[in-house]
Amino acid sequence: MVAGARESVFQSRQMEERARRIVVAAIELAEKGGFEGVRLRDVAAHADVALGTLYRRFRGKEDLLLAALEHQIGTLEQRIDAQPITGMAPFDRVQAFFRLTTDGMCARPHLARALVRAVAAGGPELSQRVAAFHERLEAMIARALRGGTGGGPATELERRVSQALVHVWFASLTGWASGLHGVEAIVADTCSAADLILRGSARGAADGNPGLPPHREHV
Repeated sequence: MVAGARESVFQSRQMEERARRIVVAAIELAEKGGFEGVRLRDVAAHADVALGTLYRRFRGKEDLLLAALEHQIGTLEQRIDAQPITGMAPFDRVQAFFRLTTDGMCARPHLARALVRAVAAGGPELSQRVAAFHERLEAMIARALRGGTGGGPATELERRVSQALVHVWFASLTGWASGLHGVEAIVADTCSAADLILRGSARGAADGNPGLPPHREHV
């Protein structure tokens, strides 16, 4: 039984390593050719795995690119864990967070546009991955709002503010991906919204009405 357990662990590690190579290959191909450059047969060849292996792990191109997005978000989380965002006021910290996130996302524009397209593709088979992306961003924003280590669960107000800002940021990111404006506009749009929301919620704190809809749970 011990030998069988070891074999199972070994096979699991092999599967995870293949999945990692597939995701890295997709990122590299998207960096060069954007969404259209991520052809699954090419991804499999680049990752040195069989095409069937790729399909056993990922449903299609969008699913694979969302896994690549999870990889990017994980890198951002590690960076913030190592160097927490600092600033005197919640707005300053939120502004620093969106500057860091936007610059990191858009530094590789072909990849960023491919990731945005995958998120916007929709479909029930992708909803769990998209929801996880939103939730992880919201958690990092709530941490920036709180400052310091950001320990403990987010308050209802922090959750409302974070969710609203994710929606604004992604809408502006989509505009950038469509060629409507530059990278600076993404940060400016999101920070303008943050300023308005934080000022409004501060005024409404006295009467218990932050002026934001309740936080909606993701699917």
